[in-house]
Order: sequence, then structure tokens, then C-alpha cells
Amino acid sequence: MAATPQKPVAAPRRKVSRHRGEGQWAVGHFTPLNGNEQFKKDDDGLNVRTRIETIYSKRGFDSIDPNDLRGRMRWWGLYTQRKPGIDGGKTAILEPEELDDEYFMLRVRIDGGRLTTEQLRVIGEISQEFARGTADITDRQNVQYHWIRIEDVPEIWERLEAVGLSTTEACGDTPRVILGSPVAGIAEDEIIDGTPAIEEINRRIIGNKEFSNLPRKFKSAISGSPLLDVAHEINDVSFVGVNHPEHGPGFDLWVGGGLSTNPKLGQRLGTWVPLDEVTDVYEGVISIFRDYGYRRLRTRARLKFLVADWGVEKFRQVLEDEYLKRKLIDGPAPAEPVARWRDHVGVHRQKDGRFYVGFAPRVGRVDGTTLSKIAELAEAHGSGRLRTTVEQKMIVLDVEESKVASLVEGLEALDLTTKPSPFRRGTMACTGIEFCKLAIVETKVRGASLIDELERRIPDFDEPITININGCPNACARIQVADIGLKGQLVLDDQGNQVEGFQVHLGGALGLDAGFGRKVRGLKVTAEELPDYVERVLTRFQEEREEGERFATWASRASEEALS
Repeated sequence: MAATPQKPVAAPRRKVSRHRGEGQWAVGHFTPLNGNEQFKKDDDGLNVRTRIETIYSKRGFDSIDPNDLRGRMRWWGLYTQRKPGIDGGKTAILEPEELDDEYFMLRVRIDGGRLTTEQLRVIGEISQEFARGTADITDRQNVQYHWIRIEDVPEIWERLEAVGLSTTEACGDTPRVILGSPVAGIAEDEIIDGTPAIEEINRRIIGNKEFSNLPRKFKSAISGSPLLDVAHEINDVSFVGVNHPEHGPGFDLWVGGGLSTNPKLGQRLGTWVPLDEVTDVYEGVISIFRDYGYRRLRTRARLKFLVADWGVEKFRQVLEDEYLKRKLIDGPAPAEPVARWRDHVGVHRQKDGRFYVGFAPRVGRVDGTTLSKIAELAEAHGSGRLRTTVEQKMIVLDVEESKVASLVEGLEALDLTTKPSPFRRGTMACTGIEFCKLAIVETKVRGASLIDELERRIPDFDEPITININGCPNACARIQVADIGLKGQLVLDDQGNQVEGFQVHLGGALGLDAGFGRKVRGLKVTAEELPDYVERVLTRFQEEREEGERFATWASRASEEALS
């Protein structure tokens, strides 16, 4: 009997995994690798404005497409805010539609922190009419409203734009607001005024669809102040004023800074950039981010990861060879600032002989009525210009010496002091659980009450101190670079109950010896214990510090017991 022929046995199929890369356009990876990249490819975020004006504002919240609601509307400064009554334990559990309220946060873009009194008055009026009085000053020189209805957005835009303000690309995967020295053009010690560069970048880049689809947000800063007053170390790109020994005043270029859950300090490229070339260099850097930035994973989509992988030498080479088509001039590093405070609070002489007056709201929290009164006060004292700072403060410019005392008195009557305690001056807080869908704990009220408690308990404390309070791990309030950084999370109290609290970071700094704070193993405090803890650690600092020693220096050498 003939043998039955055997079918050949197929070799086991090897699973072929196709390497998709990091989604870098410059190496041919154009296929969207996540939902965010898909909705950006489907329609540019800037296009959503037409739908807001013609459809959503007329048909209401329920008519908004989900990809517009939680995606493209950010290109115009709009985020849905947190639905009231949802506790921090549900932040990471609920779906976005369960967290969304039918109201929005709206961010007004204020590049360089520059405002006229007319603009501030309009900001105040919009707050009172459409935002239930809310108008927080952020640590990126913007103003944020809450309780905004979609039906009111077109009129708000019309009013803002009538006085030269905008919400264009205030959020989203875009070039966000450009930080600038709040005393640009007026400070006696200024190295160079970066205002013309900020204006030209706005004209050429902001709202330009060549740069409206970036891998993620892109943060920028330009300052010619020797105080280093724009937190240049933690921006994607920064231009820092320096004097070149041969070429004179210009800017030192930094790239790749950023905080959040994987913080990195920016790095110098070692170049000197003249004022009239800043916009070209800025365009080169943002183009590298657009073309080579990682788009596969949102958690690695910031420029800091590309800079870390490439190194500054390769980054500079690509910038020069592929984008600028020329070599940059080597240049010096900026000098360390001599002043410990960089917020311009107090009364200071301008180079024209007049004065600017900086004052401190509590953790950036103001309201529309107060902002309108500030505008009136400024005008009554001869000023038509104001500034916001990156520490949630404000400044009135161009005050004659004879009117300074009266202006200070008027500000004090609004609880806006020009001589704040170190605690009021140095405490910042993010939006927190009151409005933010990412937050776990409350921050603004907690920060304001902490200031009051510390002023009462340690009235003789007179050292500069920064206390930054964040409602989640994302570090909008820069917790890693504060003397005392407080990251909101749920912790267990003495009875084993889960309550609001904070993980503590100690000894972070910008400017002098810039670096990230130290985490003490297991050091967490409940929100109720927070004043006790901060009082205890500051008292130990006073007892143990060496002559002239800063808190950050002491915290880096102190024992864990002293910091607990």
C-alpha cells in the first residue's frame, strides 16, 4: 500500500513587529500614533474657532464634538473645568465626560506680561459679566477665567481683540505665551530689551498653521534682565540677556527645560544671538521640535526628551545646518543674579527717573472688580501701563515720584501690598481641585491660609523663601524648583483615613544654584498638618543655618530628621 503523502509542515510563523519609531515627521513617520495626533491630522486646531462662533455658541454645550471639546478648543484657550463635588480620589478613575462641567476655563494670552490700563479694565469687565468674578494671575503671566459659557465666548473674543488681547494658542500643542521681563525697556540695570523679539515672534509664529501642530506644548521665554526673571531654566526655549565681550548685548540660548513628572533643566547651546536674529533662531528651534519631536507617546512628546537624547552639540548642529543654514556665534553664559527675589515687588526707580511699583496678591488670586480698580488706580497716578510676572504678581509702571506714596496706599487698601512678608511674597499655587480636572487636592485657599498662619506664627522670619503648592504631579506651580514644593496627593491621617495632603520637595531653586528639590523618604503631610510642618522646618532652618546660608543650601545638607 502506497504511503499517504505527507503535507509539508509549515515553519512556525514568526511574529513580525513593525517598528513605528517615535512619530518623528523628519524621519518619515507621518501616521498618527495616538488619538491626539489623529484629531490634529483630521483638522487643525485653529479651525475650531469657526465652529465655536457659528455652531457651538448658538446650539450650546451638548452640540460640541468631543474632539473639539477636549482637544482643538485648547488652541483657543478653552478647557472644560471640573464638575463641582468630585473629590480627588476620583480624578484618575472617572472618564473625561464624567469630570467635565458645562463651563470652561478661558486663558487670556499676555505675552511678556504687558498690559495697558484699558486692557486690564476690559479683562476686569469680562470677569464680572461672564466669569462670576474669577480672574487668576498665573505663573506664566496670563489671566485665567472660570465659569465661562460657550454661548458667551464669541463676545468675549470680540471684546478682548478690540483692545489688542487674544486667547490664540493660549493652550494646546502650540507655541504658548512668550514670557518676558516685566520691566523690559524700563529697568535701570537691563542688559537688553527683548520686547521687539516678542512682538516679531507673535507676528510671524503665533496663529501660523506651520506651527500649530506641535508634538506637545512649547514654552518660551525672553528676558534681558540680570535678575533672570522669567524662569528660563524650565522653558523649552529661552533667550537670556548677556554682554558679549566683542559683539555687545544679545542673548544666550537655552533649550530643553521643563518640569511635570520628569523634570529637566534647560541647557545652554553656548551661542550668542543678537536681538534682530532672535525670531529666526526661535523659528529654527520650534521647527526642530515640530519635525523631530516625539509624537508616539504623549509622556515623551516634550522638547526636553529630544534634547536629552541628542545632546546639545547635535541639537546645535541640526539647528545651524538644517534650519538656519549658517553657524551661530559662540557666547558667554549669563552671570548669576545678585538679588534673591526676582519678582520686582516693591518700589523701584526706572531708567527714565520715574518709578515702577510691584505688588503681591495672595497666590495669584484676584477678581474682576479688583483688576478694574487696579486699572483705575494706575491711571489716576499717571500710568497707562502694567505688567504681570512669572510669580503671580503685578507691577504698575511709569509713576512719578510724587505719586508713589499715594499709589502704594491705594494698593494697600485693596490688600495688594508692596511690602509683603516672605510668605506672601514667596507662596504660589496652581488652580487646584476647585476647577482643574487633573487636580487631587485644593490649593488656592490652602495657600492663602498657610500665608496667614505663617505670618502669625513666625513673624520675625525675614529670609527669602518660596513655597509652591500644586494640586497634582504635573508641576504647574513649579514644585521641584521651590524651597518648599508641595505636590498634592491623597495621604493617610493618624486614624488611617484617606485625606488631602502633600508630598514634600525641599531645596529646589532657580537662578542661584538651580536644581531640583530633595524628597525625604516617606515625608508626606496632611493638608491640616501643613502649617505645623512648614513652621517646624523653617524654625529648624533658623536654628541650624550658617551665616548667610540660603534655605535651599541648608536643606541639601540637613538630616532627614531635621526635615521631617
